[in-house]
Amino acid sequence: MANAMVRVMLVDDHAVVRMGFKLLLEGAEDISVVAEAESGEEALKTFQAHAPDVLVMDISMPGIGGLETIDRVLAKEGGQKILVLSGHEDVMHARRVLKAGAIGYLTKRSAADALIEAVRTVFRGKTYLEPQIAQEMAVEQVSGNKDPVDSLSEKEFKVFIALAKGQSVQEIAEVMSLSPRTVGTHLYNIKQKLGASNSAELAIIAMRSGLIDL
Repeated sequence: MANAMVRVMLVDDHAVVRMGFKLLLEGAEDISVVAEAESGEEALKTFQAHAPDVLVMDISMPGIGGLETIDRVLAKEGGQKILVLSGHEDVMHARRVLKAGAIGYLTKRSAADALIEAVRTVFRGKTYLEPQIAQEMAVEQVSGNKDPVDSLSEKEFKVFIALAKGQSVQEIAEVMSLSPRTVGTHLYNIKQKLGASNSAELAIIAMRSGLIDL
């Protein structure tokens, strides 16, 4: 029996990366890339018009970024299937995107056949996790080791990553559609939970957790 055609939308801020993934995916007879976007904002404006079966997206993008995009996509279209294709190889990002509502997580180091398998799995409504990430998650659960960053709420985590990357309270407020005062409250709570006294210390914590590049 022939497989149903899987309609995919690619969201990544690097045109060359999108082109590479498009070529890989369209090498499979049952996958068609129907649309592309270079930011979360652009994806939000266009994904409903294209009605992709699977949204394949990065999470480290300028603007609102991937986690906020996932939230807003699912607020518009609750049943949208999302596969995150990320440069982050840490367990924490994988856990956060699954918590946000994505059902797949794959790192960009993966082989081409893994990407095709992940798209097909997510299309069927099943969770896909890169094997190494899944194994690390399982070990973490068994050992009970918790990173303090795990104590942050979803909004706090997004603010934490933005602050660690050097964005100001005002910039974060504008991107996340929050008041500067609300961002300031999140910042206070983040510092309390992580035992940090300034943004430089937050950046160091993020680096140690593998959440931002050195």
